Amino acid sequence: MSERPVIQHLGRLPVDGTPPRDHGVVNARVAVVVGNPRPASRTLAAATYLARELTGRDPGLTVDLATLGAALLDWADPGVAALVDEVGAADLVVVASPTYKGTYTGLLKLFLDRFAGGTGLRGLAVPLLLGAGPQHQLAAELTLRPVLTEIGATVPGRGLFVIDRHHDDPAAYADWLAATSPVVGAFLRTREEVA
Repeated sequence: MSERPVIQHLGRLPVDGTPPRDHGVVNARVAVVVGNPRPASRTLAAATYLARELTGRDPGLTVDLATLGAALLDWADPGVAALVDEVGAADLVVVASPTYKGTYTGLLKLFLDRFAGGTGLRGLAVPLLLGAGPQHQLAAELTLRPVLTEIGATVPGRGLFVIDRHHDDPAAYADWLAATSPVVGAFLRTREEVA
């Protein structure tokens, strides 16, 4: 029985050395936002891997909300406000969370509540949830996707749900990537041409 390739921590190249697909996206602003209460989590690795597979490069901005501490609760905090502005201006944002009680975490909700309705996110957003079992497979589509569209994002395709124990298996992402990557790539290339 062959071993599965493993995504290295923080979503870098799979250990088998397979490079990400080249989508011809050069100047897109790409962000990852992770609402896992544990810093440097599997959720972060999964989100970074997904962003890299969608664009062919590492995200320019990674927001691991667990590292913000009490600043996330302070609506006057300039550092958090700057992150909200940067994420809002991104061309592509992968928004990821573990599934808690059938939805995304309160930590992620605290951050998303800072975005203005209808205009807070101005690019594409990909909802990604990790969970313990298939009973939560609709959570990304039914809970996180509506919030992202409410704050202005365009969501290309379905939300992605990955079984937690398969977070490091590229096969867990393959079908979703095959269906969604062409849409994301076309959007980002068009946006670059217009800019």
